[in-house]
This record gives sequence, structure tokens and C-alpha cells, in this order.
Amino acid sequence: MVHDAGLVGQRFQRLSPYFDERMRRLWAAAEATALGFGGASAVERCTGVSRRAIARGCRELAAKPCAAPFPASGRIRRPGGGRKKAIDKNPRLLGALLALVEPVTRGDPQNPLRWTAKSVRHLAGELKAQGLSASHQLVAELLQREGYSLQANVKTREGGTHPDRNAQFEHINERIRQTQAEGQPVISVDTKKKELVGDFKNSGREWHPKGHPEAVRVHDFIIPELGRANPYGVYDLAHNQGWVSVGTDHDTAAFAVSTIRRWWQAMGQPLYPRAQRLLLTADGGGSNGSRNRLWKRELQALADTTGLAIEVTHLPPGTSKWNKIEHRLFSFISQNWRGKPLVSHEVIVQLIAATTNRKGLAVHAEIDRTSYPPGTKVSNEEMSQLRLEPAAFHGEWNYTIRPRTGL
Repeated sequence: MVHDAGLVGQRFQRLSPYFDERMRRLWAAAEATALGFGGASAVERCTGVSRRAIARGCRELAAKPCAAPFPASGRIRRPGGGRKKAIDKNPRLLGALLALVEPVTRGDPQNPLRWTAKSVRHLAGELKAQGLSASHQLVAELLQREGYSLQANVKTREGGTHPDRNAQFEHINERIRQTQAEGQPVISVDTKKKELVGDFKNSGREWHPKGHPEAVRVHDFIIPELGRANPYGVYDLAHNQGWVSVGTDHDTAAFAVSTIRRWWQAMGQPLYPRAQRLLLTADGGGSNGSRNRLWKRELQALADTTGLAIEVTHLPPGTSKWNKIEHRLFSFISQNWRGKPLVSHEVIVQLIAATTNRKGLAVHAEIDRTSYPPGTKVSNEEMSQLRLEPAAFHGEWNYTIRPRTGL
């Protein structure tokens, strides 16, 4: 569309000296129709022909052509004739409109792209209260001409950043590189967004017979007998494989480590039969948080049963979106089930297991119906019995838990 609109602008510049008023709007209407959806806006931007004129041209093109479309003189109207623009008739209009939107303008005023939170109908009403007549369509046209557009919220602000954030990322990358070079497993773990189970609306669209969308509930009130699904995932960076346990109880550290254990027994150990240690990257909060005592106690139990030294590197605060599992596994799961109501845990598992991508992603999913009660306390004595070795660099983020012998 952008490329086509650029060509329209080039054609207009070459042909406009030969157009009279009527041919200008007919030509603009034909180009807008050829571009399809959004064509009128694109033609207006690159030619300056108003949407009102384009709409009139479309109506004329749709009607049967007149026997004599042009006067004998070749003129459409006398020079300077025709309706005057609203801002020409009332020079105060544009200034009053900008004064209304400026206090609530979002973004940098020096940026060519700005937007406002007020609706065009609201703005038209406020102008009318000041004695300035303007329809909401005219308000929209004037705002677009001044560089405004409709915008959605965009998550770009990460808040405060830790001074060692970049250094921690470099540390993580170096540890991943060294561990993979030695042929040892590296995984990324995290909890995917919890989902309501039932016939609820799921974002996205899928193909249905026209006029027959799938009916879902109006309100998102939890169905007690179905509850929520807690997907916890493990992603193998080297083999592009994932494991997801769909929990039916609470998202606790015990549930998280249980998922890692299931992955190791069914998928990890066959892929790494000679593994001596496991490198694990995780967010800094939640069920696998860097301050979560239960997380470390459960990892110690996993190290004891597998004989693996488990090295953990946490992402620095406020950077969870950079976790590999987010954009290499979870994003594709969301794409695969878009527009499909998650009516049961079994359906969720099937949709997750069917997820793949062009790079050959393979995912295994299972339901975990085990009870994981929240609020489990880990005493100081239990913590003292862990074989936890903090790293020299930010030991609260980077540490290794080695198996205990003689247990």
C-alpha cells in the first residue's frame, strides 16, 4: 500500500497541470478505488485532494456517464468559484482546534507523529460551544493534516534500569556460549500468562463461514469447575524444542521445578546422556524468582536426584521480555491458538503440542493435576543445608546448586 501510494503521488504530480477540477476528483476517486481499503486516505495524503472530493468522485464514477460530461468551453466553473474551505471562511477554526488538543497531546510536540486522547465528535462539540461550526469529519481531516493520528498504547517504558543490566546480559550470553560449546544443556524457563478455561473470547481471528463466528461468553467470570490453566515452559536453546506443563493448581516454585524435572526425564536426558551440569536462564521474579527460597530448595532436590550441577542465571530486573522462551516458544503458542476458545485443559494441551514454526520448533505438552499449595515456608536451617555457590559477579542473580552426596 505504501509503495502504491507513492506511485499515485508521482502520477499526480505529472498529470495535475492538465486536470480541471472535475477530472482531478474523478482521477483521485479511481486511484482510491484501485488501492482498496484505506485508498482514500492514502490518495488524500499524497495528492491533497480532500476525502470529500474523492467521495464525490466515487459517486460520479458509480453513476452512468453523462452524454456530454464537459461544457463546450472546457471549463467547469469560473476562476475562484466553488465552496470555500472551512478554515478559509473562519481562520480561527484551526487555532481553536489545536488549542483544544494541545493540553492532552501525547508524545513529543517536536515529533512529526502526534496523537490525542479526545474523540473527534467531542472536539467538534467543543468547537460548536465556542461558536465555530465544524463536523467531526472535518475535525478528523484537520487533525490528520496537522500530523495527528489514532494510536494505541505501546509498551516501551521499562522503568528504572539496574546499572549492571548490560553486564548481566553479557554474563548470561558468555555462560550460554561456553556451556553450549561444552555440549551441556541450556534451557530457558518461565510461566506463560495464566488463561481462563472455558468458552471465553480468545484474542485473534480464525476462518469461519461468513456471518457465523464462534459464540463465546460475554463476561470473563471464572468457571469454578474449570478454573485457570497455568502453563509453565522449558525451552531447549540448542535443539529448538519445548516442554510445557499445564498446571491446574497454583503456580509455585514446586510446580516450576516439577516441570523441569519432567522435561529432563522425558526429553533432556535422552538428548544429553553425558550431561554433568545444566544451565538454566530465568526471570528474576515469580515462581522462579531469584529471592524465592522454595525455588532454590526444589532445585537442590532436582540436583540430588539427577546428579547434575544446576547453574542458574536470572535476567536483570525489568527485562523479562528478553527471556528466550518468550519469543521462541510462547509467542508461537499464542499465534497457534489465536481466536480459539480454550474450552478445556485437554484442548489447551492439544493446541500447545501442535505449535511449530518454520525453523522446526517441536513442543510437548502435558497436564499436571498435582496440588501445589502456596505459602510454603523454607527455614534458615533448610537454606543452610543447600549446596548453593554464588558466583563472583552478582551472586544473587548467578549461582550454582551442586548435588549433595551421601543422601
